[in-house]
Amino acid sequence: MTRVKPELAGIPETMLWTLHGRASEAKRPNGILRDPMAAKIFDSIDYDFEKTFGQPNILFAVRAALIDSVLREWLRLHPNGLVVSLGEGLETQALRVDNGLMRWLSVDLPEVIRIRALFLAPTERFRHLAANALDAEWMDGLDQTSGLFIVAQGLFMYLEPGAVEYIFVNAARRFPGAEMIFDIVPRSMSALTLARYQQTAFYELPSMPWGLNRNEVAPTLKRWHPTLRKIRLLPYRVPSGRPALVENILDRVAWRRNGLQSLVHVSI
Repeated sequence: MTRVKPELAGIPETMLWTLHGRASEAKRPNGILRDPMAAKIFDSIDYDFEKTFGQPNILFAVRAALIDSVLREWLRLHPNGLVVSLGEGLETQALRVDNGLMRWLSVDLPEVIRIRALFLAPTERFRHLAANALDAEWMDGLDQTSGLFIVAQGLFMYLEPGAVEYIFVNAARRFPGAEMIFDIVPRSMSALTLARYQQTAFYELPSMPWGLNRNEVAPTLKRWHPTLRKIRLLPYRVPSGRPALVENILDRVAWRRNGLQSLVHVSI
């Protein structure tokens, strides 16, 4: 079988980094993410993942599984709802949480959508839109009568703070009652990438201009949009083998707690 050779660079190439983490975990018999399609896509791409990115990062699978659980809970209340996923690359979340009724819109750059469509062909319920998340066109014509959930997984940290605010405020104003989930990296991680951090000898992480510590999240979002109904922080970490009780005690230390990467679940 002919394997697909991706021609990607910069931020779009990070979709291969996250695929590496999810697919590698999905292939493990006791992996935390059950995702045969991710494994199939991984095996169908002609790319030296380990040379470029090093060992697979389990955090991407942890993050994806946590978002899955939030979406499944939302879909129990909104079985016909619409999920809009911004900048998801080769993420197969739509298949993992599909209840047979929900609808999904994947919004990504044209060069990414071209590759995505090779493996995840659009259908009536699962649509693609080749667009930049900063272009408001993806917001036009969205049907939120059965509920709307916006996912921005692995996206906002690569944007300038003003760009994140622009997307967030526009979505909040246009879709009252919707929900959104996105992830943040702490300021220390942002600073590391701005200093041109080498992931491996062959890969430099793209800059992550938007870093925010956990204690800054709620004040920032409320300043952007004061009428938010709920802001929930969901920290995640590499499984360490330590008991949850130990982790919870360590997280009582403010500098450690605030420096964790987190998912942010918002009710607009």
